[in-house]
Amino acid sequence: MPIATERLTLRRFRPADAETLAAYRSDPAVARYQSWTAPYTLAQARLAVATLSAGDPAEPGWFQYAIERTRDRIHIGDIGVDLHENRRQAEVGFTLARAYQGQGYAAEATRAVLGHLFGVRGLHKVSAECDARNDASARLLERVGFTREGLRRQHTWLKNEWTDDVLYGLLAAEWPARP
Repeated sequence: MPIATERLTLRRFRPADAETLAAYRSDPAVARYQSWTAPYTLAQARLAVATLSAGDPAEPGWFQYAIERTRDRIHIGDIGVDLHENRRQAEVGFTLARAYQGQGYAAEATRAVLGHLFGVRGLHKVSAECDARNDASARLLERVGFTREGLRRQHTWLKNEWTDDVLYGLLAAEWPARP
């Protein structure tokens, strides 16, 4: 089940991850465009880890991989895959602790998941969406090969405001031909 890259291991969540999960989800800058609100308590993180660790990446629905920096085994974030019921499509989403942003880890984890979904699982398409104000996530998605497919105006009610969602897609036929 683990997916390995040069610097990262994407693996199932473990109970010991609750503290780091609570820490980065409690950072207001990390939580800004996410569905949860900061602070994110240790009790919430323990419940989330118990739920996330019980998931099955081969079954439809969300499965969240913990992102671990391999050299020191530090849990630095997570990346989720929402496998469609037809098992031919999925959506991805990612979160990284602020201290590890801007170092290529999120792109590396996303490329690894895409390689697994297209190369091993044989998916046809992977989608992603982000808040239209989240320029860093939009740039990352484009950098790993996604194409902007649309904008849903005032589509999501999040943290007491309507937000626009930018939609992205990547087809198997485009992977890995795109940078």
